[in-house]
Amino acid sequence: MAVTGTPPTSSSSSNPNPNISSSSASGLPPPPPPPKILLAKPSPAASAAAASQEAPPASSSSSSSGVVLRSRNAPQPGSLNLFTDSWDFHSDRVLPFLTENNDFTVIGIIGPTGVGKSTILNELYGYDGSSPGMLPPFAVQSDETRTMAKHCTTGIELRISSERLILLDTQPVFSSSVLVDMMRPDGSSAISIINGESLSADLAHELLGIQIGVFLASVCNVLLVVSEGIHDFNMWQLMLTVDLLKHSIPDPSLLIPGQSHASTTVTDKENKSHMQVTDEEYMSAPVFVHAKLRDQDMSPFNITLLKKAILHKFESSTFQINRSGVVTKEQVDPLSLDTKANDTGPDLFLLPLKVQDDLQKAQLGSYNAMLGKLRDQVLSMSGNTFAKPMSERDWLRSSGKIWESVKKSPVIAEYCRTLQSSGLFRR
Repeated sequence: MAVTGTPPTSSSSSNPNPNISSSSASGLPPPPPPPKILLAKPSPAASAAAASQEAPPASSSSSSSGVVLRSRNAPQPGSLNLFTDSWDFHSDRVLPFLTENNDFTVIGIIGPTGVGKSTILNELYGYDGSSPGMLPPFAVQSDETRTMAKHCTTGIELRISSERLILLDTQPVFSSSVLVDMMRPDGSSAISIINGESLSADLAHELLGIQIGVFLASVCNVLLVVSEGIHDFNMWQLMLTVDLLKHSIPDPSLLIPGQSHASTTVTDKENKSHMQVTDEEYMSAPVFVHAKLRDQDMSPFNITLLKKAILHKFESSTFQINRSGVVTKEQVDPLSLDTKANDTGPDLFLLPLKVQDDLQKAQLGSYNAMLGKLRDQVLSMSGNTFAKPMSERDWLRSSGKIWESVKKSPVIAEYCRTLQSSGLFRR
């Protein structure tokens, strides 16, 4: 019988769970519980509806500034983002999906828009796109987002595979859509980047990409650095800047909290002793990926040139580049499409441009075939190891402290002041 007039006053007649539909309350079985492993983000429509419900009233300060940011302070279902809208570390949502297991590998990825970062991580996760009804763990660009020049990932999205791979998908760097999202009408940044200072949006955008790179280099075992095309070296330059500014950022395993606050002094002493015996500051192992290449770009000659260029570019960096042997043209088999031939030189992988033919047949050298080869090579890597063993949950807690160190880094703050005085950015 339909209810009319005023709402019932009896608590027993009201629906105690607003998430259960009226059909469920009328006798239908309740919906199944959500999966324990999250695979995909909510649809854009669901995210927009949820964001509109979370948006502050028109009288709030955020609305008066003319900026409305997508709310991640209360994470939406299907999202495991490490950061809130204001780029504060947010671990409450992620923690239940991590365990006390200490046999895990952290793989991060960084690169520009549309270069295939999410697709690569979906492959590492083991996602099978042929399974009906299964959404990918990381959202990939649709025709709509590509047409509107938008980006899919905001902040850093985390997923955990069955092999206990902790995969970190980051928002794109050098992205105009990211810049637009963080810009106020007056050109200033809506996000505080350096110690609460007010910065222009373009400068804040530049520094945020560097901070993401420093964070990934500090908390990942393997870091995939993805570039578009054979001649794009902007990502190489970004990683050199990361290497230059990554100072006083400790190994995350040295930040494992003690059993209680009273033991912090002992923990500090142990950390200092570990810092003394550590030869080098911790840096993740970089893997350079050049994607969206034409057939002529993937010649053995170009592979040799790229490897030599990496060795020369990163000759004095603290990144542990594989320098075993001298890369020569003869060491790259022209009949093999294995872009990591004979394990000589740095870890470099080339991915061809994805074409429609790849969807018809899995031919040798196709995008899908090379993507699978990339997965095999990355999963066979040991990566750089942290100074001390720690659990997945310890890694998450330490990562939060690492991010706070990155935001408060005096080296990055000084770099910011140098960029401000250069005149290259708006004031």
